[in-house]
Amino acid sequence: MLFYPGWIVTICCITQPDNYNFLTGRGIDVAFKVKLSFVCTAVFFIAIVICSGCVQTEGSEEKVLRVALTTGPDTGGSLDPSISWEGWPMRRTGIYETLFSYDENMSLQPELATGYKQLNDTSWEIQLRKNVTFHDGTKMNADAVIYSINRVLNSSNSRSAEYSFIKGVYKTDDYTIVVETNETYAPAILMFTDTIMSIVSPTSDLDKEPVGTGPYKFVSFEPGASIELVKNPDYWGGEPKIDRIIIQYSKDAAARTLLLKSGDVDITRDVLQSEYTTLEADPDINIVSRETLRTYFMYINEGKAPFDDVRVRQALNYVINRQEIVDTALEGVAGSPAIGIFPDIMPWSANDKIEAYDYNPEKALKLFAEAGITQGSDGRLYYNGKPFAIEIQTYTKQAAHQPMAEVIAAQFEKIGITTTIKIAETSSISADAVAGNYDLALYSWGVAPVGDPDYFVSSHFLSNGTYASTWLRYSNPQVDKWILEARAETDKEKRAELYEMIQEQVQNDAVLVCIAYKNEIDGLSPNLKGFEIYPNEYTFITKEMELA
Repeated sequence: MLFYPGWIVTICCITQPDNYNFLTGRGIDVAFKVKLSFVCTAVFFIAIVICSGCVQTEGSEEKVLRVALTTGPDTGGSLDPSISWEGWPMRRTGIYETLFSYDENMSLQPELATGYKQLNDTSWEIQLRKNVTFHDGTKMNADAVIYSINRVLNSSNSRSAEYSFIKGVYKTDDYTIVVETNETYAPAILMFTDTIMSIVSPTSDLDKEPVGTGPYKFVSFEPGASIELVKNPDYWGGEPKIDRIIIQYSKDAAARTLLLKSGDVDITRDVLQSEYTTLEADPDINIVSRETLRTYFMYINEGKAPFDDVRVRQALNYVINRQEIVDTALEGVAGSPAIGIFPDIMPWSANDKIEAYDYNPEKALKLFAEAGITQGSDGRLYYNGKPFAIEIQTYTKQAAHQPMAEVIAAQFEKIGITTTIKIAETSSISADAVAGNYDLALYSWGVAPVGDPDYFVSSHFLSNGTYASTWLRYSNPQVDKWILEARAETDKEKRAELYEMIQEQVQNDAVLVCIAYKNEIDGLSPNLKGFEIYPNEYTFITKEMELA
């Protein structure tokens, strides 16, 4: 029971049994049993939301938007967008902007730039927007942009290798810069839509006080709990219509959905899928849904036997019943079965040309047998005289991961694979993967946040790519050749042909186990106008939003 002046809140906490199944709502008893503890995390979460609403006094005209999101910045409490993937949650707040961005239809548009032109094969001139100031009053100019870019290029940045194509950047005047690449790199301009390339004030401590040029300014931050913002009345794009924004963070989809149903928030992202039909019928809630560029897939440790055998990797793909996963773990509404790595809404997707891995247990067993994994009299699969066992590692930042892992494990068990699930922090999974100490890892990626296939392809399929060389240990000289050619090819049709060949080859090589494409489902107050779901997932709070 919580006490605040003038009111009392009683919150019930329910703990589910160790053998609870999220999919059926019943206890289960299978070999891959995972201890699931559904502790009520809504106590502090709801208290903050209710308390924040008390700030408004009767008759106040202040427009306050209340938002419930899954996660916020999580790198040691830092708010610096150049650290790892912190640019994503920071972009969602409306604090930061990039030189170029994508609209809700994934059409490229200038943001802090006004345009660009290619000077030659390796030089790009970018014109910057004038009369823009950072939230601290500092001018946004060429010096600030160069400062922001060089922070990413610095070798101390964990993602600097992704931008090694940049030779250097310099200014020709206060509002013009030139980016030089080491060689012809077709998606050069598109890479400046990445949130890690957020343009920041050179005079601020960005770990603790983010200062950008966006429509909303930073007020305060409680790690793992909330962030508060106020409108930027001097925003170059026009004054925002909402005065203050309070974003609360909770990984608990049930808690976020409860806040929406009770009217304590105006937006809940990724509502509880099982309540989709009920929420859609509620006249006091608007449900919006849209396909995204996020793909659920499993990494395979190809540096470890028997996963180094392509027949085993192909067999694992045939064991997966993707439609069953969508119908159960995603409740039939939060996604669609995957073919290749790129969803159909991605213009570069070759899904209409590559062969899908349809559910085919008979073919899987045949491939397993060819690779020396045979079925015993007990129906179990055996490898080198021992039960063929697989551990699936995953994390819970994406709510669908754990129930998806459960369905996959059940499908593996059905064909005779002894399966366990390990739920861990991403840092732990990453350490295991780099050390080669894992079997399969269930992840999800926004596979084309900058709108270009090279973003994912080079890191996962190029032999020296970040994930290809460590997590996957995948190398195919022909794929390397095509990737390097595609990077340098400026003719879009020729690039498309190269990426089709790449997608077909990695599909045949079964580099990954692609499972499903995500649909984002958000719940809104009827009073909220101007909200759009962006397929790249990192644009969220915008100037166009208003409360009626």
